[in-house]
Amino acid sequence: MIDPNLIEKIKANIFEALRAIATNTFRSFLTALGIIFGVAAVITMLAIGNGAEKEILSQLELVGVNNIVITPTKTTKTQTEDNQDQEPNLPKRFSKGLDLLDAENIQNHLPSVARVSPEIILNTFVINNGKQNAVKLIGITPAFFDTSNLNLDTGSMFSAQHLQHAAPVCIIGKKIEKKLFTGQSAIGNHIKVKDVWLQVVGVIEEKLISEKAQENLGIRDVNQDVYIPLKTFLIRFKDRKKASQTLKRERPSTSKNNYHQVDKLIVQVSNSKMLKGTAEVVSKMLKRRHNGVLDFEITIPIQLLKQQQKTKHIFNIVLSIIAGISLLIGGIGIMNIMLASVLERTKEIGIMRAIGATQEDVILQFLSESVLISVGGGIVGILLGIIGAYIIEFTSGIVTILSLSSILLSFIIAVTIGLIFGIFPAKAAANKRPIEALRSE
Repeated sequence: MIDPNLIEKIKANIFEALRAIATNTFRSFLTALGIIFGVAAVITMLAIGNGAEKEILSQLELVGVNNIVITPTKTTKTQTEDNQDQEPNLPKRFSKGLDLLDAENIQNHLPSVARVSPEIILNTFVINNGKQNAVKLIGITPAFFDTSNLNLDTGSMFSAQHLQHAAPVCIIGKKIEKKLFTGQSAIGNHIKVKDVWLQVVGVIEEKLISEKAQENLGIRDVNQDVYIPLKTFLIRFKDRKKASQTLKRERPSTSKNNYHQVDKLIVQVSNSKMLKGTAEVVSKMLKRRHNGVLDFEITIPIQLLKQQQKTKHIFNIVLSIIAGISLLIGGIGIMNIMLASVLERTKEIGIMRAIGATQEDVILQFLSESVLISVGGGIVGILLGIIGAYIIEFTSGIVTILSLSSILLSFIIAVTIGLIFGIFPAKAAANKRPIEALRSE
């Protein structure tokens, strides 16, 4: 059971500390500034760090953990036998471009590959009830949803019959549904893409994708895309392979137009340890199939994300160190002011000791004062940190996530600093001899 005398002693010390702080309000506020800014900085930096971590994880879901992305380019340099780039003005070689045969070849000849997802992209427009919206029409295979970690919100995936007969069906993004079918479900309804009517069979669940992620990682906003079976795209819309074959006199590799049949190949590797090795084999395979023409680019998104994560982690560490230095300076400020307070109140200390106060009583009184300054600074710092996190997100677009653990951690650190840096001044006050303290002017 708690001793009632101890409770009364703590109350008396707190009231006395509050009186001392109120007597020197402005000085106490200046003393707490270091704690205020330090706590605010800690909360804000942790919020930015949490936001960055969540953003990277969400990007990781979209690009896939074990994916290799192959995109076509219009580069016409060729690779000679000694691995030296050959300039375009030298005798040019023929390249068929990135096509479905490449996807089939990678899938059938590399045991480390789990699945290959080809994509054909067409910038077009969709019309429904007189409403026209710009969209990207994407021709895909069923493997696309596995490699991109996408799930349906409503409806169903393409059936085997849809895929076999090039059915005019589509799966749309959530934003398309909201724009064209406000307040109702899009499932079963029809939309007109260019001159083709497509029946909506599914709607993809909404994904939050920042513009920065789209730019850095080449991620599309899937919420605004229209997906159709690959066979449907080639038959009902456009097959660049057939179009290029009609140009008998012009080599596709030297054409200024897009001669590639597909716009992206996503190669999913069964084991992340094989990513780099598989990417190297795929590169050699494509160079051979494209007659040495370097008209493609291979990237591994997970490596880009890891580099971003490492950079952001270092950035957060630096900012946390700066915040920690601010808290340390705040603690030193508390110790200096408390030492000055001890010198000013020497006579008061002597009177307290003369009427029976013990060294422990004096230590508790001055410690209470330093801790209360830290607690006050911590509370104000928490409010300032929360406001600062929202302001940063609103003004810069940087995602910030506040967590209860970061708020509690910063508050505990503030109280601990007040306790640690208040011990030395409190002991200095308690060690003064009563007679010498009473004689001081």
